[in-house]
Amino acid sequence: MFKKFALLATMAAFFVACGSSTQENMENKADEAANSAQEMMDKAAAEAEAAAAEAAKAAEAAVDTAAAAAETAIDAAKDAAAH
Repeated sequence: MFKKFALLATMAAFFVACGSSTQENMENKADEAANSAQEMMDKAAAEAEAAAAEAAKAAEAAVDTAAAAAETAIDAAKDAAAH
């Protein structure tokens, strides 16, 4: 009977020890998942910021091109009117 009680106590201790380890593992995995999600959000934000900067450059280039085309058209109209 004493051996059965000792075995039961040993199994209970083992269960408790494994249970706390499992909880720690779950907490570590949750922390890792949160860190991973934050890194992914930071990366997405950086990519969005870079895309916005590229779009701003493209828009500026388009405005410059349109302004140059308008200036050329005005100069051509002035030359045509002068002749």
